[in-house]
Amino acid sequence: MTTAAAATDAEARIDSRVERGVTRLHLEGPWVTRAAAPLDHELSELVRSSVKGEVVLDLSGVTRLDTVGAWLVHRTQEDLAAAGATVRVEGVSDDQKGLLEAVSRVERDEPIKRPHRNILYELALRTGKATYGFRDEALELLSFLGMLVVKSIATLLHPSRIRITALAHNIEATGLNAMPIVGLLSFLIGVVLAYQGADQLSRFGAQIFVVNLLGVSVLRELGGLITAIIVAGRSGSAFTAQIGTMQVNQEVDAMETLGLDPIEVLVIPRVFALAITLPLLTFYASMMAIFGGALMSYFVLDISGPQFLQQFKAAISVSTFWVGMIKAPVFAFAIAMVGCYEGLKVSGSAESVGRLTTQSVVVSIFLVIVLDALFSILFATLGV
Repeated sequence: MTTAAAATDAEARIDSRVERGVTRLHLEGPWVTRAAAPLDHELSELVRSSVKGEVVLDLSGVTRLDTVGAWLVHRTQEDLAAAGATVRVEGVSDDQKGLLEAVSRVERDEPIKRPHRNILYELALRTGKATYGFRDEALELLSFLGMLVVKSIATLLHPSRIRITALAHNIEATGLNAMPIVGLLSFLIGVVLAYQGADQLSRFGAQIFVVNLLGVSVLRELGGLITAIIVAGRSGSAFTAQIGTMQVNQEVDAMETLGLDPIEVLVIPRVFALAITLPLLTFYASMMAIFGGALMSYFVLDISGPQFLQQFKAAISVSTFWVGMIKAPVFAFAIAMVGCYEGLKVSGSAESVGRLTTQSVVVSIFLVIVLDALFSILFATLGV
């Protein structure tokens, strides 16, 4: 008896013969993917016909065999054995033998077991990795700080090395262009601070001390802190993105090839520009916040302009103003340093630019708040 697979590839065939009680399945033609569907149907019919006894799969007539064809042969062998037949495979070439063994090993592989999760272990592991990562990051940033301080002093000792064009451009980008958003937010913070202070002080009939609250909090703390946070999110992230993009485009490598120092060309102008603009922005933000508080005091508390100025003059000393202003250059140096450091760390991918830009903002704001706390401790110790 001969059965032919009605296949799209007419050369792929299965000849079934019974000789001396042995069923021989002679496979012919190219057993490849395109002939798999009709061959699969034919093999299923043969297995369902309950072939018993000894069965020989003869592959001597197979001209080509790919992974799908090998899987069909292996599956037929397994199905016949499960039906109670004794199966032998003959006429297998060396190449076919290797492919059949590979398919057989895949069939024997056990499914991947989902590992048991220990939440406490994973939490401890992640905490440990984060701690070591924080330590390494802090040491690298400290090393970058030392190098930047040395190069900044060297540049100040030789003013001719300062790139005036780059410095002016960065002053405009970080200072002049930031004035609208800094002014608006500072004005609104002054309004909110005056309103909230008036709500509490009015219970004691001490509305006039809203001026004291506004002046001390803005000039001593909030003016510089809020401005530094805004600049960290705006200019610090821009530094990282700009330098990071240059890293991706290999422009920094090109500078080094030309004998230019990337720190001197890219970092120093940004650090100096922010050190110049942040104190000016802090003064501007403080004035806008006080102006917003004065307007709120006038409309809500009926405190006229002359009254506000007189109380402000009595409550605020020159030292209060300078306490807030002294912090600004330090905040500026920290923000610019972190922004440039993270930008130089960017590897050759856009994903790295986004990740390190976000990290730059987080680290900058963290450092600003830590430095502000250290300044508060220092001034309290000095009695300022």
